[in-house]
Amino acid sequence: MTETTDGTTASSAATLRLRFAAVSDVGRVRKDNQDSGYVGPWLLAVCDGVGGAARGDIASATAISQLRSLDVPPSEEPDVELLDRVAAALHRAHDRIGELVDEDPALSGTSTTATIALFDGSRVGLGHVGDSRAYLFRHGEITQLTADHTFVQTLIDEGRITAEDARVHPHRNLILKALDGVHEAEPDLFVIELVPGDRLLLCSDGASGVLSDGRLADVLRSGSPEYAAVELVRASLEAGSSDNVTCLVADAVTADTPPGPGESLEPLVVGAAAERRQQRRPGMGGLFRGHRSGDTGELEPVLDDIPDDLPGYPIAADPIDPEEARYAPRPPRRFVWLKRILATLVVVGLVWIGVAWAWSWTQDQYYVGEQDGSVTIFRGINSEVGGLSLSSAYETSDVSLDRLSEIEADRVREGIAYDNLADAEAKVQDLAARQAPLETTTGTTTGTTG
Repeated sequence: MTETTDGTTASSAATLRLRFAAVSDVGRVRKDNQDSGYVGPWLLAVCDGVGGAARGDIASATAISQLRSLDVPPSEEPDVELLDRVAAALHRAHDRIGELVDEDPALSGTSTTATIALFDGSRVGLGHVGDSRAYLFRHGEITQLTADHTFVQTLIDEGRITAEDARVHPHRNLILKALDGVHEAEPDLFVIELVPGDRLLLCSDGASGVLSDGRLADVLRSGSPEYAAVELVRASLEAGSSDNVTCLVADAVTADTPPGPGESLEPLVVGAAAERRQQRRPGMGGLFRGHRSGDTGELEPVLDDIPDDLPGYPIAADPIDPEEARYAPRPPRRFVWLKRILATLVVVGLVWIGVAWAWSWTQDQYYVGEQDGSVTIFRGINSEVGGLSLSSAYETSDVSLDRLSEIEADRVREGIAYDNLADAEAKVQDLAARQAPLETTTGTTTGTTG
């Protein structure tokens, strides 16, 4: 199998075409389908919405509505490289989800995985974010093409657990990358050369999380793409999948191969994206009902237990929908206690700086007030905090309040504020000039009492 990373070795002639099918089912646990899928002559795309109450179905359907624009013959855009088109479409989907969140804050927290395969007649350019998967089945052997962006995959990469352990790990559903309109998630991008007889599988983790590679290969070994897609969904549910299940299957055949019996060349939308495009038909019920136009399930949800011991992730212990705690756009945090201590020290330091600045500012303020019947200049502000005065007597004058007019005396008692000492001293001098002569005050008092 020839594999490139930049898509620069494009084949100019379309030597192959795709036969394709898609099935999406809500499953036996959840009430709503948050998966969305699209298959067409030039594009396969699967998105698994994340967010629980934040409506992951809207995120996945929105992503599909943006990605489906890729489903055109490559000759219509001859100057654009395969992977450039894939990356640009994923970016548009990311931006559109962000616009929806801006329009409706209730959607904050919604996101979706995205795994797409863009066909150009001989190769597929793959773009991948999250834990949906793409597989290649060739000559009886299955190969996983994408790598999961998950917490457990980091543990596998570090050699701490095995792939078998990951299937039963309590935090196996926690993803580190998704399209959410907020965090720019760099997608994995690569190109695969196809040969006649190749079979591609794109699926949500509702299938890959419960079916081993060997079981996937057994189902993919025979039958039409539609048969394989239906059987993969059925096998996933029988294996105990508690999630929505979406499977897209496409066969690479020579370009001159005539259509098979019942083969449709029309694009197909399934899951939440289909339900947002058309009303549910009344009376439909049961597994795979209406699978060519999207799942329509109405089973009551069964809430899984939420782990409360995951280090480094703020997952609530309340019995909420696990989808609400599934997406963590940051890698697992280490040394949490040290970071908390440092954060506390930073906060304390900022508070101390603020208090010191405030105190320094008060010491540059002055006001003219009264102390023991005399006009006094105080340094600070005429206020108290917690019983602590924010001022102190700075200069005491020989101006007596009982020698001032009633208006001036009341103003002094209330405090006359200034932002510098010179203005405060000028006010005291002005009051000294306004005070009544000592002799007049004495004479008046003597005359009244005599």
